[in-house]
Amino acid sequence: MTTTPTRWTLADGRQLLFFDLPGHHCAPVADRRQLPARRNARSELRYDRISGEWVMVAALRQDRTYKPPADQCPLCPGPNGLTSEIPAPDYDVVVFENRFASLSGADGHPFRLPTEPGPGFVCQPSHGRCEVVCFSADHTGSFADLDGRHARLVVEVWRHRTRDLLGCNGIEQVFCFENRGEEIGVTLTHPHGQIYGYPYVTPHTEATLRRAHAHRASHGTNLFTDLLEHEISSGARILARTDSFTAFVPFAARWPVEVHIFSHRSAHNLLDFDDAELDDFTELYRMVLQRLDRLYDQPLPYMAALHQYSDTESQREGRFHAQVISTRRSATRLKFLASSESIMGAFINDVTPESLAQALREL
Repeated sequence: MTTTPTRWTLADGRQLLFFDLPGHHCAPVADRRQLPARRNARSELRYDRISGEWVMVAALRQDRTYKPPADQCPLCPGPNGLTSEIPAPDYDVVVFENRFASLSGADGHPFRLPTEPGPGFVCQPSHGRCEVVCFSADHTGSFADLDGRHARLVVEVWRHRTRDLLGCNGIEQVFCFENRGEEIGVTLTHPHGQIYGYPYVTPHTEATLRRAHAHRASHGTNLFTDLLEHEISSGARILARTDSFTAFVPFAARWPVEVHIFSHRSAHNLLDFDDAELDDFTELYRMVLQRLDRLYDQPLPYMAALHQYSDTESQREGRFHAQVISTRRSATRLKFLASSESIMGAFINDVTPESLAQALREL
């Protein structure tokens, strides 16, 4: 599948991309809203010397839209160009630059964070990009509700944006993700996800790559390949398999609900897969979300993530995989990250991975 978006411009100069299903053409209209000029003051990147990590400080996010009524949803189509972030009578999939971005300023100019920050307080201007991906014009839908063709278009959009953002100066990692449900902190219920283009490799990814390189040095094999082989050999936590991907609950799951989807061959990111493999991934990912929504008597709040790596030497051991997690530990209870998890990073899981896998298989 190949797709070329229709490019549009919002009233404050932000970019908007319309991606159409075959045989359908979305017709945007002029954005007639009186939006305030985009702020010159961007978010900041501050260096935490204790952890050795960069922290995004983005006070402008305090002003972001918070739980509007359905008839004022900024992600629904706005056919008159006065009410929505998407000035159009209808759409299939849309991507636009986040108005309340944690990262911005990836405008083509060279950028690199200092690898050895000097003494004292180190602060850099924000650099990167934050985008919103609207999966559908249907306000009450979800990714799991999309038909196969529509879901496949969303995956193609993730691929398109990964390619574009990895080509931007100063962007080191592209992260496609979805937060769903008020329990997760979502303030807009319209089905959508986000994409972050970071100016650094995130702490989780750095730690994963260190483990993967150490595994290669010790065993001469790839960490992700070996993990998948062990899970398949055990079989106790496998949910489903296709020709190209396997979905499973990991042996040492940290969350009460956690599912991973691994590819059967080496691939760093979505750009490395052919159309048949992406078809496989789309169907397996959608099936996992559908089963999760049937786990309890109400749709599951979740966080879904695509772990992607670049083709650089430092990330050569990384392997593309998807992850879906939820803080719901039963039909009526949530898991909250208390001191052990939030401060010490020492997770306690209240649900055995094997029991979760069995429940999802039975669905």
